Amino acid sequence: MAHDHPHHDDDHHHEGHGPAPAWKHDGVRVVPGNQLDGNVPSTPGMDRKAAINFARVGAQKLWAGTVTIHANAKTGAHHHGPLESVIYVVKGRARMRWGEHLEFTAEAGPGDFIYVPPFVPHQEINASPTEVLECVLCRSDGQAVAVNLDIEPVEKPEQVLWVDPTHPTGGV
Repeated sequence: MAHDHPHHDDDHHHEGHGPAPAWKHDGVRVVPGNQLDGNVPSTPGMDRKAAINFARVGAQKLWAGTVTIHANAKTGAHHHGPLESVIYVVKGRARMRWGEHLEFTAEAGPGDFIYVPPFVPHQEINASPTEVLECVLCRSDGQAVAVNLDIEPVEKPEQVLWVDPTHPTGGV
């Protein structure tokens, strides 16, 4: 596509709109996959890395990162208050249970997205007894909110706790 004027990397004036904001350094940010922030509390059974958060890029309303969950890991029954969560499965098999008695269930595999609405009682499960579950997690706030519920899980989290930035104590 032909341009009538050369492209400049530095800040420049927009026709009739005054100086541009300092978007070069405060605009779009790319966080390379090999530069995720693993400087977060470590927990047996999982590996988490922050990609997008307030500390890294100044994000105000969301958090995103990667989570690797060990085989057979499960949370207890809980919800995340007003937060919305999206889980994208990269590798492995995730099982979700939800409802007042965790009576509903669905599974997701590589390429699938899982949406968890606010206040929905649920339980996350690595459905594989042998394979790790690798996910990308996005949530609608930088703060972790996990409200544990007194519901007897159908699948008891007695082996390995599922712990990630949204489940700092395994959700039990």
